[in-house]
Amino acid sequence: MFARQFFRPATALTSHVRRYASTDAAPKSSNALLFGGLAAAAGAGGYYFYNTNTNSHGATHESNAHGQPASKDEEQNVPAKAADPSKCFTGGDQGFVSLKLESVEQINHNTKKLRFHLPTEDSVSGLSIASALITKYKGPETEKPVIRPYTPVSDEDTAGYLDFIIKRYPDGPMSEHLHSMNPGQRLDMKGPIPKYPWSPNKHDHIALIAGGTGITPMWQLARAIFKNPEDKTKVTLVFGNVSEEDILLKREWEALENEYPNRFRAFYVLDKPPEGWQQGKGFITKELLKTVLPGPKDTNVKVFVCGPPGMYKAISGPKKSPSDQGDLDGLLKELGYEKEQVYKF
Repeated sequence: MFARQFFRPATALTSHVRRYASTDAAPKSSNALLFGGLAAAAGAGGYYFYNTNTNSHGATHESNAHGQPASKDEEQNVPAKAADPSKCFTGGDQGFVSLKLESVEQINHNTKKLRFHLPTEDSVSGLSIASALITKYKGPETEKPVIRPYTPVSDEDTAGYLDFIIKRYPDGPMSEHLHSMNPGQRLDMKGPIPKYPWSPNKHDHIALIAGGTGITPMWQLARAIFKNPEDKTKVTLVFGNVSEEDILLKREWEALENEYPNRFRAFYVLDKPPEGWQQGKGFITKELLKTVLPGPKDTNVKVFVCGPPGMYKAISGPKKSPSDQGDLDGLLKELGYEKEQVYKF
């Protein structure tokens, strides 16, 4: 009733949202107006992706969060070494590289940005779009080294340093270690691990559905698209979190939306929204996705998913392994997308 009382029916609203990429820039409040119309749908059903393996504060345990799965298979995916002295990470038989922590910035109550110094001031990471790195830590409290993959948030062309955004998970040995590190200490890394190979205009429109720290590969991909003047891909982001302060890279996403209003829109969904919150509340639902995403029958569409296990299960079905995407399931299948249209980070 709320949505129908204040705004257009879902079908009309869907048409309005999908037209945004080809119309004049909408006012900044357009997303707030849209989510006013979707509030009832968001609260009526769907899934709450923090309900799987969470503690009483809604935090997902490290073993089940993006950036921290078991990674023996991931390590085997590092490609053959490509000799390039300007790149820190070259794959293959290079082995682990020890990088010094340069600085630490507190992002929110459980998240930090860690900047690591590359070997030389003019060297770059060597990562491609999209790819990640493996981190390794062996402490006195662990029988075996802890190995976890993470996606940096700094630009791949940035010289001299590498940035990560790391959320601390209860009883998560790697994230707890990273949060305990001080500038001057070192961490072993290896890579790159290739994920989804991107080339300009590979798809006409991509949709990014993320939860929590699952936003980092989405940022890597979107950043590459919008920094390239030859790439005209349209991008829609749906990002779910517990609270507003958990929305990582929010200023960066807002900057993209302001600069590219005809090509990028972001929609945020919170479990515990602040008073006066004008966007999604509680759930990422089938109705929300149907309304804001490009349709499965639209030309050359790709949907990317990344987040906690509960999110994969509800949205797309889980991956079988790093090299096997598994079958498509969940809300995206119900909405008519094909397996080939979806990629699970």
